[in-house]
Amino acid sequence: MPVHLVKSEPDAFSWDQQVANGIEPWTGVRNHQAAAFLKAMKKGDRAYFYHSNIGKEIVGIVEVVREAYPDPSDETGRWVCVDMKAIEPVKHPVTLAAIKAEPRLEGISLVRQSRLSVMPITPEHSAVILEMAKG
Repeated sequence: MPVHLVKSEPDAFSWDQQVANGIEPWTGVRNHQAAAFLKAMKKGDRAYFYHSNIGKEIVGIVEVVREAYPDPSDETGRWVCVDMKAIEPVKHPVTLAAIKAEPRLEGISLVRQSRLSVMPITPEHSAVILEMAKG
């Protein structure tokens, strides 16, 4: 079901913090392409929560509860954020290594555009990730 992927360094903001905080603004995106993906998100959309740098794995699913609005962490007023709510952890974290090893995930944005912090995931790729996450 999720159609997006959002990345966070767990030592900066982790899945456990997302769960503890309930609803949290997804701030700090300073890449034009990633910001465009944030702007395209609609209330009710789901996203995979990915721990980058440490762990490099999908650990949970979040839902957009507020669409794009000015990012309060941006003094210039040029960038946006969305509010996310934790929905559920994945039963089995899906590692980057497992994603790269899965032929059905060839061409996935996470590998193709690895530096982006927000990206779309095709429905086909999402179905494979959900299958992997269930074990």
